[in-house]
Amino acid sequence: MYHRAFGVYAVIHKENKLLVIHKGRGPYINRFDLPGGSLESGEGLLDAVIREVKEETGLTASVKKQIGAVDFKLPWQWKDFTHVHHTAVFYTAEVNGEIQIPEQFAGQDALGAEWMPFEKLLAANSSPLVIQAIKWLLSSEVPLETVVYSEWEIKEGSFQEGDQGIR
Repeated sequence: MYHRAFGVYAVIHKENKLLVIHKGRGPYINRFDLPGGSLESGEGLLDAVIREVKEETGLTASVKKQIGAVDFKLPWQWKDFTHVHHTAVFYTAEVNGEIQIPEQFAGQDALGAEWMPFEKLLAANSSPLVIQAIKWLLSSEVPLETVVYSEWEIKEGSFQEGDQGIR
């Protein structure tokens, strides 16, 4: 049974580095993820991505364009669900300000944010969103088909030394 998730995400990069968050819960726990997430009641896509970037990184985003939508299916045992079907709308953005540790509140799933070099963001330590964002940055294309992961490791514990510190 599939849990359906929908969210908006910012692809923010500079000098071959991508702005990522440290995921604190959900199927991407203890992995790098893009800043973004679900919409609040009555909220539009653009307002949601700007709010999510601010909440998760402390940075003020200026959205430049919508890249497109990507969807993923992967195994995830949660409540009565066996899988998640995650639909993500990607935007490019620029940011101003200094990265801050996010305020922790109910629903907050970001533990911190940092700029990570593309080459250090791998399938073993990143969400599918990060992997697709890097592919888009290198090719300007997003997949038309659903990206299906037949296996998915839920990373236990927390960010380890060598995973980069929370900045």
